[in-house]
Amino acid sequence: MNVQWTSPVPSIRTGRCRYKRLDSDEPVSKCARLSEPSSDAGFLSTSPGSPVCAAPFSGTPTHQGPSRICQYLLLPVAERGGVHNALNIHTGEEYVCKVFSMATYQEKIRAHGILPAHSNISHIKDIILGEQKAYVFLEKDYGDMHTFVKSSKRLGEEKASRLFYQVALAVAHCHEAGVVLGDLKLRKFVFCDEKRTHLKLESLEDCHILEGDDDSMTDKHGCPAYVSPEILNSCGSYSGKQADVWSLGIILYTLLVGRYPFHDSDPSTLFSKIRKGQYCLPDSLSPQARCLLRSLLRKEPSERLTAAEILIHPWFQTTQETGSAEQEVGSADQTVPTLGLIEDESPFL
Repeated sequence: MNVQWTSPVPSIRTGRCRYKRLDSDEPVSKCARLSEPSSDAGFLSTSPGSPVCAAPFSGTPTHQGPSRICQYLLLPVAERGGVHNALNIHTGEEYVCKVFSMATYQEKIRAHGILPAHSNISHIKDIILGEQKAYVFLEKDYGDMHTFVKSSKRLGEEKASRLFYQVALAVAHCHEAGVVLGDLKLRKFVFCDEKRTHLKLESLEDCHILEGDDDSMTDKHGCPAYVSPEILNSCGSYSGKQADVWSLGIILYTLLVGRYPFHDSDPSTLFSKIRKGQYCLPDSLSPQARCLLRSLLRKEPSERLTAAEILIHPWFQTTQETGSAEQEVGSADQTVPTLGLIEDESPFL
């Protein structure tokens, strides 16, 4: 990983680098507060629900054209605040650039220095430090999972299992290394290839690095559609890893069904549904898929599978064995069913 300063700084790197500073960078998109209204109606939209809390960087984005930082040309990416496509004008290599405040960037990228390398987690390729902003260059991607599922409506079980297995691999790797992700959602995963078969965890900005085996947490950050019941119910601490597993259940449900299991335009009603932990499983899902979902979306955190246990669930073996024999799904089969949520029905049989 190469670290560059835009002016001479002892102990890092000497020599000047000509550049055009992004004075009006796209702010990194953060979270609204619990009390703010949410437009999330359950289906995937441009904004998949307001996150639970945190504040954005100050300033408003006004610069939409390309800019130059040292040897890189940067172009903001629509719908991905604080993210730019980057081109190395010397080598022709393409990257993704994330822009952070100099005051926070070290904490934002800290987990990258702790986690062992993994094929399903993005790697930092370069860093350029300016007077006020830090420019972190990551491997190029081909779009995020939220956009992909939004356009696909829902995925067949064979395809969903191949993608979700990679998601679970990344989360299990983080948990094993003592990293709780804390704000898991579809947008955090991006494709490494144009065929959209290889996934990687794009962001470690909001993760929590554990000091020991205790994964107790107290913060309430996250997106409403993915937040676990214990976060809403608890006035004290909760297990960060088990909350991550709940979010994995939301991701899997959304891949298979094409909508969130808990949804409402009113945040209070949405959170009430999540607290009850009641959702509808379509009859079209295989018994193995239903079993895995019920093992993740359990109200009692201690009853959920761990991220490592997810990887050995028989659903993956079943879908891979039958996947080669499956025919192309017709357009009618891709239609998202209209699902009614029966409030008094328990999903845990």
